Amino acid sequence: MLSKRAKYAIKTILFLQDHPDLIPVSAKLIAERERIPYKFLENILRDLKTHHLVKSIRGAEGGYALAKDPSQISIAQVMRAMDGPIALIPCISERFYEACVECEDEETCRIRKLFAEVRSEMVPILERPITTLAEKKEK
Repeated sequence: MLSKRAKYAIKTILFLQDHPDLIPVSAKLIAERERIPYKFLENILRDLKTHHLVKSIRGAEGGYALAKDPSQISIAQVMRAMDGPIALIPCISERFYEACVECEDEETCRIRKLFAEVRSEMVPILERPITTLAEKKEK
């Protein structure tokens, strides 16, 4: 399941992409428009900044903006920045692999095979640039 933290981070990234006319955008405005608790959003923005997905602009008219072109940002990057691995079970994660303690043989594990297939179908979609989501919104 997608965590609230990741969901709010995705909403924030999409808001910044969809509103270039408002850049820089205050955290307060994002919180109000996207119905995200302000304190929670501040923590999310800090982590997005740490992962170089957003940048902060100082000053009275300051706020936040995307740190790079939207064509270089994917939902997968945002999810990993917030929650770590995307894999539903640790033994199929490519970046954060962990063996399952109860598993006797990964090669014949039917659950592993099932979720490996799910991951192989899901991750390429999540790794598409967020600009593809904007294109679908326009249609």
